[in-house]
Amino acid sequence: VQLQASGGGLVQAGGSLRLSCVASEVACAMAWFRQVPGNEREFVAAMTRNEPGKYYGDSVKGRFTISADNAKNIVYLQMNSVKPEDTAVYYCAANRNRLPLSVRTTPRYAYWGQGTLVTVSS
Repeated sequence: VQLQASGGGLVQAGGSLRLSCVASEVACAMAWFRQVPGNEREFVAAMTRNEPGKYYGDSVKGRFTISADNAKNIVYLQMNSVKPEDTAVYYCAANRNRLPLSVRTTPRYAYWGQGTLVTVSS
């Protein structure tokens, strides 16, 4: 699965931004993670094709929304009420098959996009 993330940029605190991730084929699970230099990759949001639920990291719950256009194999991350601490490189991730691993963890995903930088100014 090839992933192409886009939509990053500079946004003021309190503003909104929407990230997109285009997948080359249908994926069982797709997610967004983010990473700040020197830190581990942090789970942001995930959704799976066969389950109705969506999953969010505690730091973004209530502000970010993950959604998908299944016909186009695109996953979005709508980021509202952004904060300076949301500044990071955002990565989309995908996996073809169901695995007995939490969707909140990086080992669940075999495929990763190149990352898109989000900078939130105060």
